[in-house]
Amino acid sequence: MKLYHISLNSLWRRKSRMIFLLIGLTVAVATVVILTHISMAMNADISRKLDEYGANILITPHSDDLSLSYGGMSVGNISFDVAELHQEDLAKIRTIKNSKNISIIAPKLLNVAQVNNQRVMVIGVDFPAETALKKWWKIQGERPSQAQEALIGWEAHQKLNLDQGDAFLLKDKTYRVAGVLAPTGSQDDGTIFIQLSEAQALFQKAGLISLAEIAALCYDCPIEEIIAQTSEKLPGAKVAAVRQTIESRMEAMRRFEHFSLGISLVIMFVGGLIVFITITASVNERKGEIGVFRSIGFRRGHIMQIILLEGLWLSSLAGFLGYLGGFFAARNVATLLEVTTNVVAPNASMFFMALGLSVFIGLGASLYPSLQAARLDPTTALRAL
Repeated sequence: MKLYHISLNSLWRRKSRMIFLLIGLTVAVATVVILTHISMAMNADISRKLDEYGANILITPHSDDLSLSYGGMSVGNISFDVAELHQEDLAKIRTIKNSKNISIIAPKLLNVAQVNNQRVMVIGVDFPAETALKKWWKIQGERPSQAQEALIGWEAHQKLNLDQGDAFLLKDKTYRVAGVLAPTGSQDDGTIFIQLSEAQALFQKAGLISLAEIAALCYDCPIEEIIAQTSEKLPGAKVAAVRQTIESRMEAMRRFEHFSLGISLVIMFVGGLIVFITITASVNERKGEIGVFRSIGFRRGHIMQIILLEGLWLSSLAGFLGYLGGFFAARNVATLLEVTTNVVAPNASMFFMALGLSVFIGLGASLYPSLQAARLDPTTALRAL
């Protein structure tokens, strides 16, 4: 009879105890699989939402500026040889290697004009891209869709005494207020927004823009690579990352990963403890059987192999069942949490990770009981019969 036959027969004779061990280890592995899948799905989903919630790359004209400003208050600046940005150049961004990571490109043309005898900032924007970039915008009324429609900030709405539907003159041209922007607490509150093409024609800056904001999906691509590739395509522009925004997003991702890892370690420890206690109890019950094995010529190494094979069979089965249970449970949990389920898909590396983790726990927890069994004195063990 082979050693693996002995280990299988031993497991079969103690079905209730081994089933308990199998269930405990399977639940532990399934929990780790669930946490890993959900962590991956939530990281991707949250990162994608955060990446789209505002710009994280800013493109401005390249110049030798020494800007003298602090806290949003401009004191003055010294400018030499300021280059211009052309709107058509932005199309080159879609040709970079990591173009799939570029979510939104929002160009802007900034100007100052007189409206109702007050100087006000007038910004030409691409409204579909701008509203997609600034999901926190709440518009009272409608988003401008016609050439001579405007969106005004809350502060401008109050100081200029303009409401939805009102008309106003901008450089001798009449515009209608399509919507009023709810307070944002930013410079947008004191701004008038019009169509980019309309602003270019109105201020005689055809094809030019002042800056462009980009929302890049940096979950699976370092933001530095996107900046380097964009800079190569736009040599006359300054491409910079909004570091504070990126770092806060990545810090949130790291904290969630650390939390999942901590829970997984606790679950692994509990699973190993279950295996250790169960196998140890089994060894204590089988002292007589072990004594017989030793008396008929089994060596210590053979005894260890029998115990370790039992742990291997159980942990391998638990790893397989744990992965299947964890995978299907993760899909349901992801749906309940309204997380994108595309990440929760069959994954060979995840399967082998679950199987390897289960075998590692099973063999690791069985090692001491197997040594304890191998060290039993044959005469002492036979007295247990």
